Amino acid sequence: MASYEFLAGSYDALTTDVGYPRWADYIEGHFARLRRPVRTVLDLCCGTGSLTYELSLRGYELTGVDLSSDMLSVAEEKCRDLPNRPRFFCQSMERLRLPERVDACVCCLDSVNYVLKPRKLQMAFERVYDVLEPGGLFLFDADTPEKLESMDGQVFLDETEDEFCVWRGEYSAKRRICSFWMDIFHRRGQIWERGGELHEEYAYTMDELEDYLKEAGFVQIKRYGELKRRPPRPGEQRVFFTAGKEA
Repeated sequence: MASYEFLAGSYDALTTDVGYPRWADYIEGHFARLRRPVRTVLDLCCGTGSLTYELSLRGYELTGVDLSSDMLSVAEEKCRDLPNRPRFFCQSMERLRLPERVDACVCCLDSVNYVLKPRKLQMAFERVYDVLEPGGLFLFDADTPEKLESMDGQVFLDETEDEFCVWRGEYSAKRRICSFWMDIFHRRGQIWERGGELHEEYAYTMDELEDYLKEAGFVQIKRYGELKRRPPRPGEQRVFFTAGKEA
């Protein structure tokens, strides 16, 4: 089964601990440091649109892009009643195309790790550069290789009253890929439906990601600790990047 085909309906219930307002606060903090105002924002790999929704509430004009039509269906329903309703497009990162440029692009929750081929990620960064206005900002986060390696052999459990998900991590040093095998149970009335999905993340080094940004044309590239304004520390499991397009 394709990633997120079954999980889409359970994703929000199983990720209530993410804290999207806090992520939005962090993103806005970076927007405030730009020399130009941010009005239009691309939420790349927007998933079910929770961050899209949060940023829209704060007055930004949002465009959401994701490869999963199932996740986008949830996102569109979630954002349907917003006064400045976001637009959504079903596209892959490396084939990104927008009707017009945006002031900023965010790509959150280790979405870049889901691009399993380095060349495709390089292409995705080039596409992001193209859709940004001069002086625009690209902000994203990535799981570190140390984090993905540590998932090998680990078993995790997430559950709510109507959802149950058990997943196992397996890391291949040769492929540099961490595979997550998920068994998902969703209750509909008195019946439990079962689905299974495979999710995979590529262990990019932070130096590789910075090189891809430079090759795409980005400047003023900076790294930060997880939801921090300081540089990442040794052993950090998630690193944030900001990169600018020349004005």
